[in-house]
Amino acid sequence: MAFIRYSTDHLAPNQRVDDPDNIIQIHAVHPAAMRAHYMLYRSLMHDEGPVPRRLREMIAVRCSALNHCRY
Repeated sequence: MAFIRYSTDHLAPNQRVDDPDNIIQIHAVHPAAMRAHYMLYRSLMHDEGPVPRRLREMIAVRCSALNHCRY
């Protein structure tokens, strides 16, 4: 698995997102991309929709397992 060093220390408070996960924070090199990725994730996994959140989480776990993703 690739490793990319990152730091969020250079970000202004209004550029940060409220999620400490590395998969989100790795985008700190491009704050606009980080915010867009975070907002997409929040929308897909937390907003109301036709698929219950519990099932969305199970689908995500199954897809990760099928793709041999350690995340």
